[in-house]
Amino acid sequence: MLSGLPAGLFSGPRSGLGSDVMTWAPMVLVFLVLVGWYLSYSASRLDRLHHRVESSRAALDAQLARRAAAALEAAPVLDPATGLLLTEAAAESLAAAEDSPPSVAVLEEVENDLTRALNAAFSDPDDVLALRADPVTSEVLDLLGQACLRVQLARRFHNDAVAQAERVHDKRIVRVARLAGHAERPQMIEMDVTSPPGLVRGASS
Repeated sequence: MLSGLPAGLFSGPRSGLGSDVMTWAPMVLVFLVLVGWYLSYSASRLDRLHHRVESSRAALDAQLARRAAAALEAAPVLDPATGLLLTEAAAESLAAAEDSPPSVAVLEEVENDLTRALNAAFSDPDDVLALRADPVTSEVLDLLGQACLRVQLARRFHNDAVAQAERVHDKRIVRVARLAGHAERPQMIEMDVTSPPGLVRGASS
């Protein structure tokens, strides 16, 4: 009954479909490879940025501990009341550092307190200049001034690293593919780490 039908009635569409598959399959494969490569690249970059944030946070914590230690060493050169306030603030900073690392909220609170104590103790350049009449005290104040400056740099480097990580976190592909996994989103550290005016002037003289 089918002998009178054209020979290409069934073969034509099949060969056309096969041709389309052969045309599109390599393109789909290339697309999938590119997507896989981009996801792998983004995940690796995010991982590197997270490691950079962790390293910069560790460096900041170390510089904050050095500032607190230098403040403790400088406290005895002050009058008893001011020296006691500075000692308490520095001791709280060192105690908070025993948590590895302390939470951002705790860190900001104790370091802001220490900065306020430092500014209260060394806000007057003339008073600091009088203290520098003693060579040993002058050396102690130099070390404290340098520690304050290093804290500023360390905080800046840390927040720069956090900003770069946040930009990657905010990309749609990172959120959709959940490339960050269960890693916590890095946090900026917003605290007052300005150097006391007296120490800045003394360090530059």
